[in-house]
Amino acid sequence: MAHPYRLGFAVKILGNGGMATSDGRRWQSGPHLSRSLELLDEALTYLDTIDVRVFRLSSSTVPYGTHPDLPELHYRRQLDECAEQLERVGARARDLGIRLSTHPGQYTVINGPEEELRRKSSMDLEQDAALLDALGQGPEATVVVHTGGLYNDRPSALDRWERAWGLLSDRARARLGLENDDGPFGVTDVLELSRRTGVRVVYDHHHHRTMAESAVVPPDEALRAAYATWAPGVRPKVHLSSARLDVGTVPKKVPGTRRTVQVPVLPRLTPHADLVSPWDLVDLLRIAPGPLDVVLEAKAKDLAVQHVRAATAKLFPDLAALEERRRDAPTVVEPEELLAPESGEDVVVG
Repeated sequence: MAHPYRLGFAVKILGNGGMATSDGRRWQSGPHLSRSLELLDEALTYLDTIDVRVFRLSSSTVPYGTHPDLPELHYRRQLDECAEQLERVGARARDLGIRLSTHPGQYTVINGPEEELRRKSSMDLEQDAALLDALGQGPEATVVVHTGGLYNDRPSALDRWERAWGLLSDRARARLGLENDDGPFGVTDVLELSRRTGVRVVYDHHHHRTMAESAVVPPDEALRAAYATWAPGVRPKVHLSSARLDVGTVPKKVPGTRRTVQVPVLPRLTPHADLVSPWDLVDLLRIAPGPLDVVLEAKAKDLAVQHVRAATAKLFPDLAALEERRRDAPTVVEPEELLAPESGEDVVVG
């Protein structure tokens, strides 16, 4: 039996002419959290318009908050300076029923062997937890992180992550969510760290399916185990993407000449596609043990949400009806435009 769900996306807005969601200026231009909050407030209006209730904030929402060349706790000063604005924007997100999260970048590695890397990475997590707190978000607002580097020693890498977890503040630990990746740390690893520390697991369906581990731990079993790591009353959050299957080309020099030719290159399975296949979404929904919030990690961002909604409404209306929506919202593609038998042309957006 399928369960209710909500759909969301991450960071960038491509529809409505494109919208910035954070102050991405270089530090010489004086970027500040206050400008990010102005942009986020505008983004909340758009999210409400298209009826999206799950959104991942940009990692630069607090610009250069933990930059090593700036004063220690630079993020804390910005949070203090924007206290009233944070309260106001956070209240609006709550009123609109929009769940916020963050996902620090690839350089946030709390299990690194170098002490300075661990310290800086832990500060990234502390910053994002403080941001979500300042926005007045409930326990569902999550700071998502990967396990980090393998460094040719899995047991030691896991042990270092556990120790780093223990040094985080209670606030950061309460916000943290540990995501399985597509190598080297799969579902088994993150569930082990959850057992040791109590960290909740953010299950990534695409990552798991691209690992050989999925033959040993089937997706339904993996999702069920990850689901159980979340506290009662807090809806688990999962990630979903589809594999990019386009054949690309690269230039190759013709031996003995100065000429180059374009040769085809087959894709790896791990990169994310622009859109999410409705069949991938349905596969996930049918194995869910309970209600889910699904963040689409697709390159087309909000357009991917609207596309998969329309496709699901066309192909699987019973599952489309389970998406929790506050109201009817405009979509870029209407269901009847998809799979139209009388036309082989793509649907033009905008």
